[in-house]
Amino acid sequence: MLQALSNMFKIPELRNKLAFTLGMLVIYRIGYWIPLPGVDQGAMSAFFEQQEGTPMGDLAAYIGIFTGGALQQSTLFGLGILPYISAAIIMQLMATVVDSLKQLQREPNGRQKIQEYTRYLTLGLCLVQSMFYVRFFHAQNFVQADFVNTPTFWISSVVGMTTGTMFLVWLGEQIDKYGIGNGASLIITAGIIAEMPGAIGWVYSNFNIQIVADQLNILHVAFLLAAFVLVVAGTVLITQGQRRIPVQQAKHTRGRRVYGGQRHYLPLRVNHGGVMPIIFASSLMMFPAIVLPWIANVGQRMEWEGFTSFFNHLAGELSMTGYHYLYVLVYIGLIYFFAYFWTSVQFQPREMAEQLRDHGSFIPGLRPGPRTSDYLNNVMERITYVGAGFLSIVAVVPTIISASVNVPFNVAAFLGGTGLLITVSVALDFVQRIEATMLMRNYQGFLGGTDSSKGPKIRGPRR
Repeated sequence: MLQALSNMFKIPELRNKLAFTLGMLVIYRIGYWIPLPGVDQGAMSAFFEQQEGTPMGDLAAYIGIFTGGALQQSTLFGLGILPYISAAIIMQLMATVVDSLKQLQREPNGRQKIQEYTRYLTLGLCLVQSMFYVRFFHAQNFVQADFVNTPTFWISSVVGMTTGTMFLVWLGEQIDKYGIGNGASLIITAGIIAEMPGAIGWVYSNFNIQIVADQLNILHVAFLLAAFVLVVAGTVLITQGQRRIPVQQAKHTRGRRVYGGQRHYLPLRVNHGGVMPIIFASSLMMFPAIVLPWIANVGQRMEWEGFTSFFNHLAGELSMTGYHYLYVLVYIGLIYFFAYFWTSVQFQPREMAEQLRDHGSFIPGLRPGPRTSDYLNNVMERITYVGAGFLSIVAVVPTIISASVNVPFNVAAFLGGTGLLITVSVALDFVQRIEATMLMRNYQGFLGGTDSSKGPKIRGPRR
């Protein structure tokens, strides 16, 4: 491991990419501390501290995963890169429905055009979301007296938050071009990791070495550490897990020579949907806990006692403030639904079967065409069931631990959920890209192997 780290800095190209990526992330974290003018930061921080454990606090904590907690601080990067992620998801879904976008993806410069459309959509989402946030600042009396009801505050806040998000998009594209790793994913991961010192500080400040009821003791800390190691190990295992379908290449005879006939494998990921099912399910589960109390309040105004008590009970059962069986069951059901939905959108067995047939390859024992397509579809349905079950366990673990050990949700969030999946997936992708660059220079990588070279070896073309 140490030898691989030393080899990593021996390659000038890789060293420059790592330095550039780190510099861009430092700029992102500096912008995190630039506040919006006219907002009372102290009142806003106190409000979100009071909302911990409530549906509003859970919603803020969920959005803080993608913004690095910048929304609670009302900073220039308050929206984070979440509008860009939303725009990219919308474009991916539209590309599977709209034929013109589907055709555009197949063209040589089609992806660049779709990326341009994604930026325009991001700009529109930023304007809309920033207006809602500024309206929220006014409703909660977070705006200082000198800026209340002034168009200057509206214009500066909306333009500032929109510009901050577009700047983050530009930073991500620069990392993609000149750095190493996926820029948008690294920005999200940097925001998640930045919250870890606060979680560790809470555990340290509330730790009591003696075993006392309702206090964090040595047994709780040992349990949290063991749970963290096990969840991370399981996340890595499932994220890297694949079902390898054997594929045989047809033989071609040209003159007296026979080409082809090689056997290779078609890898199908167990967790094909990645983190998207949890994102969709978490977003959808936020609405009942916020909307149902409002409906109950309407019932109180109309003096409908049965109506009001029913929705109050349902809001409590669907709230993330505690461990409720109804919440867990509905949450798991939504994860399974979105896992199959996202897999059906992204995985196209018919197109994959046609590509195998066009390249002269086939799955042994199956005829090319519809039989191959049906087989791939059946295999993907079975492994998606396993992947969705794993996602359900990872998603529910923070809620269970938060209620059983009595720790805040932002501390238990590092034991599972969206943040942990994003961090592990991005870290694995980052290490694999470094590994590929090192292997191109004949250096030993993180995954093992022999290192017989003391410097880069670049072979010229054969003559």
